[in-house]
Amino acid sequence: MPQLLLGFIILVAVIIFLAVFFSFFPLGLWISALASGVRIGIFTLVGMRFRRITPSRLVYPMIKATKAGLVISINKLEAHYLAGGNVDRVINALIAAQRADIPLEFERAAAIDLAGRDVLEAVQMSVNPKVIETPIIAAIAKNGIELRAKAKVTVRANIDRLVGGAGEETIIARVGEGIVTTVGSSPTHESVLENPDSISRTVLGKGLDAGTAFEILSIDIADVDVGRNVGAQLQTDQAEADKRIAQAKAEERRAMAVAREQEMIAAVQEMRARVVEAEAEVPQAMASALREGKLGVMDYYNMQNVIADTSMRGAIAGSGLPKATEKGN
Repeated sequence: MPQLLLGFIILVAVIIFLAVFFSFFPLGLWISALASGVRIGIFTLVGMRFRRITPSRLVYPMIKATKAGLVISINKLEAHYLAGGNVDRVINALIAAQRADIPLEFERAAAIDLAGRDVLEAVQMSVNPKVIETPIIAAIAKNGIELRAKAKVTVRANIDRLVGGAGEETIIARVGEGIVTTVGSSPTHESVLENPDSISRTVLGKGLDAGTAFEILSIDIADVDVGRNVGAQLQTDQAEADKRIAQAKAEERRAMAVAREQEMIAAVQEMRARVVEAEAEVPQAMASALREGKLGVMDYYNMQNVIADTSMRGAIAGSGLPKATEKGN
């Protein structure tokens, strides 16, 4: 029993030792690298363990690069990995660039990858251009007719400008601005509908890919539709606004006329009140004059005769001469 226990302990110790040994000494990976022609020391792989690097993430891309004929040191791969880059994607991009005869160095590819762009997609776009479709862009010609256009922009990645170059959103914005400018400078919308390629030629000649990560190969107008008659709508809105202004001014004049009429009515009523008040004072004045002897009885009768005569003449004048003639007949 003691011997069996001792043998078991030794077996467990050996297993633990081998597990620790192979965890720090990836012999299988080292042998695979040697068999593929990649010269890398076993202690280099052990050093990766201490630097918290998974050796397989560098060795396998190194094997691919060696088989493709690329000469890249393991130190460069390790530095790019520690910087947070994607080593496998960079190696695939270098291999694709080599096959497509596109000049691309490892440092450039690593910088593009660390900048947050997909370097492999950029190489593929350099070989196979990408078509960017713009949203519907509304523009108005000089005759006031709206045109709604949609364009397809064929672009190719410019690897030299991938770091610091603008993206697809800038291309779409510039193409939209060019379409609006071209349509807006056209005298009529019919001229644009007759020659939609004039938009492509004008926009393409503006050098819209300057400062971007792409090279514009072509701009094709996919669809052009006639929209609203904006000019007529604006004229209608202006006429409606003028009508409302005229109505407001007329209402203001009417209100002022009503106010003046009310003022005149109030003045007439005030004058009538004063007349009535004055007429009410006449009998009192006459009575006072009679008491004081300033007015005689005969004078009073003469005045009444004059008043009666005046009233009669007024009645005759109001009835009119034709009526009097008819009565005489």
